Amino acid sequence: MKVTKIRIGTISVPLKVPFKTAIRTVESVEDVIIEIHTDTGEVGYGEAPPTGLITGDTKGGIIGAISEQISKVVIGRDIDDFEEIMKDVQNSCMYNTSAKAAVDMALWDLFGQKLKSPVYKILGGAKNSLITDITISVNSPEEMAEDAKDAIKRGYDCLKIKVGKNPSLDIKRLKAIRDVVPESTMIRIDANQGWDKKESVKILSQIDSEGLNIEFCEQPVKANDIEGLKYVTDNSPIKILADESVFSAEDALKIMQIGAADMVNIKLMKCGGIYNGLKIATLAEIYGIECMIGCMLEAKISVNAAAHLACAKSVITKIDLDGPVLCSEDPIIGGAVFNEKKITLSENAGLGIETIEKIEYIDILR
Repeated sequence: MKVTKIRIGTISVPLKVPFKTAIRTVESVEDVIIEIHTDTGEVGYGEAPPTGLITGDTKGGIIGAISEQISKVVIGRDIDDFEEIMKDVQNSCMYNTSAKAAVDMALWDLFGQKLKSPVYKILGGAKNSLITDITISVNSPEEMAEDAKDAIKRGYDCLKIKVGKNPSLDIKRLKAIRDVVPESTMIRIDANQGWDKKESVKILSQIDSEGLNIEFCEQPVKANDIEGLKYVTDNSPIKILADESVFSAEDALKIMQIGAADMVNIKLMKCGGIYNGLKIATLAEIYGIECMIGCMLEAKISVNAAAHLACAKSVITKIDLDGPVLCSEDPIIGGAVFNEKKITLSENAGLGIETIEKIEYIDILR
């Protein structure tokens, strides 16, 4: 099975409601899609969202990295040479983790098809379904409470609350939500780098003293402030999850070695795909640290790939893969079924994607 060409396209999928965090507001998923074709007729699918504020990857940058750099180490290669191809993809250029992730998952898709097995089984096969949380965007306390009630009606029992945009309102937001959801509802919060270290400890201590029962806080400080992250972890009564601070296995190792966070978040778009996500999961196993699997605002191809990794590794205990259910439509045929909080993987070979509707092709690389 040799790679003969790569097709690049884009999709646009409106969200049900605008997605608001401490650093951005988004109204639609605008992702780059790739198809890796082979001489035996199989096609592997990959996807990458342009999230310049987080990964630095723009749409043009993703397309350029694939067409000008990454494709050169993939086209003409035999999938049997899988390990070496994966190394070459990661070494093909600096940074560009989202572009690498799109190619990575498409290659895993082909590898699974060659072996006639779903990817999650190749990776370990711990289970074939997951329960995800759902994100409640930053808005007024009243609006966030209504969104939380709606999520509970739809069957969710774990909510990820976006905070950090206005610290003075954050506790009011959480109180409003806690007042309208069942006591058993799990609530985790994501500050998206919105606070400094002392502010984080003050706010988290107050949240704890209010008895709001928060599972953990995700990335309270700036991504590069590892010292500040450790300060918060050491002084916060609420557990801390590192997200934007973890782009690579090396980042994860440093955080684990110095105890800068209680948990780490694996996102394929930050680490460069399943290949590197496995490295982070292995380190977490060694250090006895739980992982979350997360996503950007992505359609089903890349979130489906993340779900395969999560189903394969039992160290991934926290699931934040709600991207597809936030979309108003699903142009991806095949792959995992996202039925509100329950994600069930396809048992078809590879990642199970069959085809993509409404894709706009922009380039063919041979």
